[in-house]
Amino acid sequence: MDMLILVPKTTNRLHYIFDLIIKDLLGISFKFTNDNETFTSFNGPKFHYGNNQFWNEPFQKATNLLFEHDITEKELKIVDYKDVKAFFPVYNDKSVFPFDIFAASFYLVTRYEEYLPHINDKYNRFQAKDSILFKMNMLEKPLVNIWAIELGNILTAIYPNLQLKKKTFTFIPTYDVDAAWAYKHKGIFRTVASSARDFLNFDFQELKKRWRVIFGKENDPFDTFDLQLKLQKEFNLRPKYFILCGEYDLNDKNISMRNTNFQNLIKRLGDYARVGIHPSYNSFLNKDKVNMEINRLSRVLNREITISRQHFLRLQMPLSYQILIDLDVTDDYTMGYASLAGFRAGIADTFRFFDLEHDNVTNLNIHPFALMDGTMRDYLELNTNESFEKAQNLINEVKKVNGTFILLWHNETLSDEKRWKGWRQLYRQILEYALDKS
Repeated sequence: MDMLILVPKTTNRLHYIFDLIIKDLLGISFKFTNDNETFTSFNGPKFHYGNNQFWNEPFQKATNLLFEHDITEKELKIVDYKDVKAFFPVYNDKSVFPFDIFAASFYLVTRYEEYLPHINDKYNRFQAKDSILFKMNMLEKPLVNIWAIELGNILTAIYPNLQLKKKTFTFIPTYDVDAAWAYKHKGIFRTVASSARDFLNFDFQELKKRWRVIFGKENDPFDTFDLQLKLQKEFNLRPKYFILCGEYDLNDKNISMRNTNFQNLIKRLGDYARVGIHPSYNSFLNKDKVNMEINRLSRVLNREITISRQHFLRLQMPLSYQILIDLDVTDDYTMGYASLAGFRAGIADTFRFFDLEHDNVTNLNIHPFALMDGTMRDYLELNTNESFEKAQNLINEVKKVNGTFILLWHNETLSDEKRWKGWRQLYRQILEYALDKS
């Protein structure tokens, strides 16, 4: 039997967040009603989301957010709730939560705050330090999952026959291929220019290594794809690859898509894993360029490209997602921060993109990642031991809520050379810990 939910009125926002929390996360089917008599006479499980409880039904005091259509600055008052924090407090002792769980969850997963005026970083990205989760010191907690589980416990205590979804922890490794090789297949111009730079910098060790790799005397350090395939078989992984296909530029330095060696590598990866587009730095908010890059990758793989992650994690709400939708991309993996680890949208599960600008839910699936190699090494400046501790803590948080942990790695990180010395072993440690193989 469906749960009956009494609401003052239905809106797209209301439908979206109740679908996510009640149906997708808890596995409860439900129907809305606006009629008090229908609700009162209903004998099955029911829930009231509104202004005042009028019976002894489970009741959540509502704020205005889900009944609005515009996007306005909100005064976010922070409240303590058990072991975590929340916002959108409500003052009604009959309410099951002392905050509006649905409004707060909607605010987080739609990235409402990213539509509001803010100062971007130098790469035109929303800054983690400006997020409500960072200000609450809750960025490393999947709050939406935590709140949903608590709601499920409340509902099943009242309605013991209510069946909740049995979720299991999922681990998904993903790779961004920004530079498939460090030295090989760069073309004569780039190779000569790089060699000249080595010479002028008196970096003769680098110059020697470059030409040893080019002449086949030594393996290219970024060519770690055999290792990735070995790990894939050993740990039964189902990774996703995101390939940079843009023209060479300051922030887009992969191999030319016209290079047959690169094409063969992409085809090889496509035989063992799902491959998606990594829209270039220079394609940011440029639909034609993104389309061109998708078509390049599609021609190499001879298949439709439907998954994506933005290079440099350059994401602007809602235009970045609107472009992907127009180009028939169905799944995006950009949702996360470069500068900090954690849960940008407050959730460790896939959810559909709600376009606040057009006030409608879309068919684009958002897959938030929790941790990136460059975040730990370059932004947080952690060593491998500290990085493993960070990974452990985040994996533990996701395991507690039986969510999905997505890891963002790069092929060069597995080189075990220079700045990435020791990171190959770290990667294995993370895999073993996530998959309980230690």
